[in-house]
Parts: sequence; structure tokens; C-alpha cells
Amino acid sequence: MNKKDLLHFKEKLEKEKVLLEEELSTISRINPDNPNDHEAMTSDIDVDPADENEVADKMEELEENKAILKQLEPQLNEVKAALRRIEDGTYGTCEISGKPIEKDRLEANPSARTSIQNMKG
Repeated sequence: MNKKDLLHFKEKLEKEKVLLEEELSTISRINPDNPNDHEAMTSDIDVDPADENEVADKMEELEENKAILKQLEPQLNEVKAALRRIEDGTYGTCEISGKPIEKDRLEANPSARTSIQNMKG
């Protein structure tokens, strides 16, 4: 892969990383014990524990945020891993076959780790 392509994919990945981090910051906080882990949270509005409806709403919000987090956090980790592969010179190489990943696949999914022929599932 040439330097122009690498720069293009690095820019795409960095933009995606920023978007994912912004989205995650609205529904979670970084685990102080593990900076690569996020914990779902709710908005900071105080809830009266005696009001069952408010408590139920907060619990529902927390469950929704956990579901969103379950999707976004792995996606963010894949983007970070792809950026590391750019830095170490292995970006765009299929982890299974060792052959170059198709450029159109990387356009569709810049954090792809395998070629189309070696996609799982």
C-alpha cells in the first residue's frame, strides 16, 4: 500500500475514532482502573429514590446505554488497532492469508483485518 493510501485510511480512521469517542462520552465514562474500558452511565439528573417511575426511567436509560456501549466500544477498539497497524506497517494485510486486503473493503471498513475471501461468518 502506498503512502497516499495509508494517509487516506489513517484520516478516515482518526475521524471515526473521534466520532466514536464523542458518542461514548455521552453514554459512558472511562473506567479509572482500565483506560481501554468504558462503563455505561446515565445523565446526571438527580433521581428521587422514592419515585418509582424516575428510578425505572434511569434503569431503562442505563440498560439502553449498556446496549449502545456493547456495540461502540468494540468498534472503537478495532479502529485503535487499525491505527496501530498503520504505525507498525502491517495495515492492509490480511491476518489470515498475509495477502493485501482489497482496497474497496478498506474503503467500506477501514478497520478490516481480513480480506473478503477470509471474512468470518
